[in-house]
Amino acid sequence: GQQPTGTMSCMPDCQSTDDVDLEQLVNDMNSSMDSLYSTQADTAMLLNNGHAHAHTPPHQLNQQHQVHSAYVGQAHRRLHPSSPTKERLRHSQPMHIKAVRCLQEAHQLRPASMPAIPNPFPELCSPAGSPVLSPIQASHNHIVKVWSEDGAGKVVEIPSDMTARDVCQLLVYKSHCVDDNAWTLVEHHPILGLERCLEDHELVVQVQASMSSDSKFLFRKNYAKYEFFRNPLNFFPEQMVAWCQESDGSIPQSQLLQNFLNSSSCPEIQGYLHLKEPGRRSWKKLYMFLRRSGLYYSTKGTSKEPRHLQLLSDLEDSNIFTVITGKKLHNAPTDYQFCIRPSKVRGDCKELKMLSAEDEQSRTCWMTAFRLLKHGIVLYQNYNVPHQRKSSLSPFSAPVRSVSENSLVAMDFSGRTGRVIDNPVEAQSAALEEGQTWRKRGQRMNVLTSASPLHPSSLSTVIHRTQVWFHGRIIREEAHKMMIQQGQVDGLFLLRDSQSNPRAFVLTLCHHQKIKHFQILPCEEDGQAFFSLDDGATKFTDLIHLVEFYQLNRGVLPCKLKHPCTAVAL
Repeated sequence: GQQPTGTMSCMPDCQSTDDVDLEQLVNDMNSSMDSLYSTQADTAMLLNNGHAHAHTPPHQLNQQHQVHSAYVGQAHRRLHPSSPTKERLRHSQPMHIKAVRCLQEAHQLRPASMPAIPNPFPELCSPAGSPVLSPIQASHNHIVKVWSEDGAGKVVEIPSDMTARDVCQLLVYKSHCVDDNAWTLVEHHPILGLERCLEDHELVVQVQASMSSDSKFLFRKNYAKYEFFRNPLNFFPEQMVAWCQESDGSIPQSQLLQNFLNSSSCPEIQGYLHLKEPGRRSWKKLYMFLRRSGLYYSTKGTSKEPRHLQLLSDLEDSNIFTVITGKKLHNAPTDYQFCIRPSKVRGDCKELKMLSAEDEQSRTCWMTAFRLLKHGIVLYQNYNVPHQRKSSLSPFSAPVRSVSENSLVAMDFSGRTGRVIDNPVEAQSAALEEGQTWRKRGQRMNVLTSASPLHPSSLSTVIHRTQVWFHGRIIREEAHKMMIQQGQVDGLFLLRDSQSNPRAFVLTLCHHQKIKHFQILPCEEDGQAFFSLDDGATKFTDLIHLVEFYQLNRGVLPCKLKHPCTAVAL
């Protein structure tokens, strides 16, 4: 009977001891697990993608979670056998799940979440450097204003890679001009009194960047831009062209242009030029040599020895300009001035090399050789562009006449096939007969347009004023200026009113770089008014008939009328 009593008496002590130990165990486990989960939560917060730490794999965390749930569940069942299942589930849930949920919520609120590891391709993720993410930038255009001969201006917006030829083509299209490949952009400096024609391959924006505020672009024709390719003998006198380092050598005329275009050859231009002394109005006559390396002058007569040669200007960083202010401003010894100006100089007159030639042919030779030695084969490529375009046109385009004035021969088309008239007397009678045909054509026009055939038509006296080659009441000096600006090539012409005779007109014509004037006098026959250049031998009812006739026949003129001197209005 005593043994059961002793056993019963020790049960409360054992029960209390077990209760205290189990409760302490649960508390210790809870505190240790809370600290563990808080550490895991902090670690998870450092990871932007929400994955577990690298030192704690996911399967170990799951095992820890299962062990913790088992211990807590057993302890709770032993302490609270009657507690509901909901309470047991609430106590068995680990806290780190809530931390991960907070991290996911924070992920949704972050606008840009980047991983903690360094990005090996930052240029693909930054919009500024990414070809995919960066916005497409439009090409930057520039504003260029171009002026015409009559003082009107036109503003065009061009890209930075547009050449002078492209701008001319654009202006020809916008102004509805006839595209004869003679249009050019002129760099004009009114204060310095300088101007030059831009080469077709030059970038207009780059040229504009080197110009001062008072400078401007002019839109003008220049028939002589590539005339030296057609008639090189007129541009390079034999006494001015020689081989470099050979005083007695000369270049064969057949290979003249090839030697200029070939960079391995060494042609040079030599001759006397007047050089303006810097800072003074005095000029000094020197013997000069133009080579690929630059323009030199000799310090001892005409010596070519290197110790006597002094470099005046290089060709690479310089441009050659025509002086348009006349010889009075600079006290020049002749009227044939030109200037070498560094490309980077804007308005500084000290860097200008003012030169003056003896005549127009020598000035043209110096300036043409400067362009050829500087640009070389590029000039020939520019010259060939219109011919390549013309060859790509349809075969039904208008035929192109020969530019040689000697190609005109008398032809007889009375038979079934044409024949060349070799007899000069017969050829002259054929020309007179053609002139009579033009005269009869004009009479038929007057019958149709005049109220009375005995009185001149009012249309025939004013119809020429609509033509591009007629310039009205301009003086002789102004006609000279326009002819020089548009290139003194053979056949360049214009018509104007006569200053001495109010009923007469003047034909201004260029031949062999000389400008000549021919008076067109009115004459009357059988009450009908005509115009004539040869004292009535060949008569025309109006000036349009006259110009068209002499465009096909040389007649009493030194050459045919080929290129009208035009003043375009933009």
